[in-house]
Parts: sequence; C-alpha cells; structure tokens
Amino acid sequence: MKRIDWNALDEQGRSEALARPVQSRASELREGVSRIITEVRVRGDAALRELSAKYDRCALAALEVADDEFTAAEASLDPALKTAIREAAGRIETFHRAAALQPVGVDTAPGVRVECVLRPIQRVGLYVPAGSAPLPSTALMLGVPARIAGCREVVLCSPARADGRCDAAVLYAARLTGVHKVFKLGGAQAIAAMAYGTASVPKCDKLFGPGNAWVTEAKLQVSSEPDGAAIDMPAGPSEVLVIADVAANPAFVAADLLSQAEHGPDSQVILLSDSAALLDRVEHEVERQCAELPRAEIARQALAQSRLIAVASLAQAVEVSNRYAPEHLILQVTVPRRLLEGIACAGSVFLGAWTPESVGDYCSGSNHVLPTYGHARSYSGVSVASYQKQITVQELSADGLRGIGPCAATLAAAEQLEAHRRAVTLRLAELESMI
Repeated sequence: MKRIDWNALDEQGRSEALARPVQSRASELREGVSRIITEVRVRGDAALRELSAKYDRCALAALEVADDEFTAAEASLDPALKTAIREAAGRIETFHRAAALQPVGVDTAPGVRVECVLRPIQRVGLYVPAGSAPLPSTALMLGVPARIAGCREVVLCSPARADGRCDAAVLYAARLTGVHKVFKLGGAQAIAAMAYGTASVPKCDKLFGPGNAWVTEAKLQVSSEPDGAAIDMPAGPSEVLVIADVAANPAFVAADLLSQAEHGPDSQVILLSDSAALLDRVEHEVERQCAELPRAEIARQALAQSRLIAVASLAQAVEVSNRYAPEHLILQVTVPRRLLEGIACAGSVFLGAWTPESVGDYCSGSNHVLPTYGHARSYSGVSVASYQKQITVQELSADGLRGIGPCAATLAAAEQLEAHRRAVTLRLAELESMI
C-alpha cells in the first residue's frame, strides 16, 4: 500500500491520492455489451442459450430454475448454512421494515389535504453475481426489501455453473425471500433479458444488484433507453475507508482492509490516521495477514492501488473521508460517535472496534448493496423505498380553494400561463356565484 502524507500534498496531489481505479468503459466494452443487448432483444431465448454456452460454458435446456432444483438445492446445503441464511434474513427484515417509508397526510391549509401514498414497483429484476464466488447474501439484500415493498413480481438472474445449475445457497436464499422466478443467466445478457423481456424472462421495470464491468455497462445502457429499465444506482468496484486512531487494534484494521481488497483486483482500500505508529503497525499486519489468505493474489492487486494516508487530526480525516465518499466507512477510534455527526458522504458506517464491515455484508440487518465510486455523495444504499414509488395526492374543499386559489392564480399570471390561471379563477367565480 502506498504511504502518503496528506498535508504534504498540493490540491492536485490530494486528488490523485483519492483517485479510484479507472473503470473501463473502453469502446470495446461498450460495443461488446451493445452487441449482446441487441442479440437478446432480437433473438430472445435463443440468444440467451448461445451466450450462456459461450460465457458460462453451460448448455441450458431450460432457462428458468425448476421446483425440483430448489428442492435439491435446499437438501444439499449444510444445516448450519441454512440456519445462518435464515437468521440473516430475519435481521435484514427487522431493520428494513423499521426503516421503511410511511404514508403521509397533512392539512397544509384549512380544507387543503395533501398526502403521499406508497405504491410498489410492479415487476423488479434482481441480479446476483456468481463469478469467482457466489453471493447468497446479495439475494437476501435484494429479495427481502422487495418482498416488504410488495412488488407484484420479483425476478432473479444468477449465472449457472458448467453443470447447468445455479448455486444452491443462492437458490435457497431466493426462495426464502419470496422471489417468484429465478433464471440461470449471468452477465450483460441477463440484464438485457430482464430489461426488455424474452419469451421466458419477464420484462422488468427496475433492475437491482452488483456485477462486473459487463453487468455495470449493461445496466447503464438499458437505463438510458426509453423502453429499457430503471436501475438502482451507478456501480463500481467495492471499497472501504477506515479512520483509525493510535488506540485502534492494527490487526482489526488490517483485517477490515483485506476484507474489501479480496473482493477483486479493482477494489480499493484506504486508511486514514493521525498516528504514524498505527500506520506502521497496520502496514505490517496487512502483509502478514494477506500472505495467509486463499485470495491473496487478488488482494495484492487491490492493495497496489490502495493508500495509507497520514492526517493531522481525526477532524481532518473526516474531511478527507467526505471528499472520497466511500461505500463503506469504518471508524476505529476511541469514541466513534463523536465523529459520526460530521460524516456527510458514505454508503454505510461501522462504529468501533467490534463492528467489522463483514457484519454489514451479511447479517447485521443493513443493506450491502451500496453506492460506490464516489456516488455516496448523492445516492443511498438499497432499501424498501428503492422498490417503491411515492405518489402525492391532494384534495381541496370549496373553502380550501377559496383560501389558496388566489395564490395559485397570482403565480400562474407571473409565469404568463393563462390557462393555468383560468383553471383556478373559473372555479373561484363559480363558488362566488353560489353564495
């Protein structure tokens, strides 16, 4: 990891210190994804089978997971894993129900009622990666809030293995959360299928879930088309920023950094500290622990573009963190809540020595589908609200229109929208004639 003194840098140097790995949207990637989307739109299921054979190396007789496959998947799982999945789903549901938006109704003036009602998005598509490692936790994070929101149909796509079956834990989690249909599809072709629909795969209104560069590019392309699908958020590689003081346990800090570095070679991890001694100890711990990891080579590639940054104070660390806007922010300091109030930009925050980022990934109850690549400045993580629409409703009595109608008429006249003004004044005149 590169060692940096924040206060020795000029503005350009600071920007470079917080620069993320460049996301590839090279013409080759864009054009490749565009070709896949076109193939799926034109040739439907036939294209999906061919692309699955090409990219996932599996021959699919049926695209949809059958009931007997769900049964076999559940039977094959270790009971301890099934218990852990159920426990995690329960906590995710507890938190997401508590955090869900509620309908609102208020009288903004006598006789003027304004409401906000919630309606679920009718059909949603969930994407669960299964590249270097299957992610049943993502099926939980996407499926639970979709069920709470009340979506009429929930479709899930996850790549099949060479034997033509999806990961058993992903299938178990999908069925547990109430997903209605699961398809053995991965990559850009899965996104295209859910965005535009085929004979087998229903067309979805909004797509959710992380993925590789091809999946990300496909989501961006379908979301820009009028007849495509909305998406949860822009996505990028996983990342974590840790703020640690001299009292932090260096082994804990190193473990948290490595837990993100092992996601992929384009992941990024950053440590900010006002203690040079702590930075030294963490640097040593990272090397020691990394050597013991099964995915050590992947982690090392990520560490090559990661940073150990010395700051003058914890207050300055908060400023730097807000500038970076991390997906995950860990506050390994003596009194972490003292810093929390100053945090303005982060996907999810983890407070104190006993709160590893991993619990948020799996089972604390918060969602792990979070804004990355700086999008935490303006986006939030997936929640029940992500699967809902807020529709405003207003109802005026005659007295209500008498009370606020002149205000509307005056503003309409100022904007030179005469029909707007008359829609109000004609009614006011009618009310006047009834007196």
